[in-house]
Amino acid sequence: MPGSEAATISDVALFDQSAFMIYSFMQNPEITAYLKTSCGWSAGVRAVLAKYNLKYTEKDIIQNPAFRWEMETKSGQPLSPCVEIDGKMLADVSGEEVERFLMDNKLVQPSDTDAGVPLNAPCATEGHDAEVKLRL
Repeated sequence: MPGSEAATISDVALFDQSAFMIYSFMQNPEITAYLKTSCGWSAGVRAVLAKYNLKYTEKDIIQNPAFRWEMETKSGQPLSPCVEIDGKMLADVSGEEVERFLMDNKLVQPSDTDAGVPLNAPCATEGHDAEVKLRL
């Protein structure tokens, strides 16, 4: 019968395009990561963002003191890493916490892919001491 078709080809194409646009939007949040040059927690954050192939702006707070000031101003505290995702600041976070935020907010789908590094590891004492000495 005319008019009883469930969907036309153009309806399906429109639906597919809409679904793709929603999926694309979900996969491309605006991310700024305030990280240390070498730090276990910073490495964990980088690994999570790479695991999900997310583009982000990295601001190295060791190499550029202005980025540290910006991070502290935005987060209200001095600890790193801090990651801003679509305007929401995650202060003093590990890679595990970033991954949980991304999944809870449906920005990524859960993945069993190994990130390649521990997602919640502290800075090595030697690296941390070296960074402190450079700043004195």
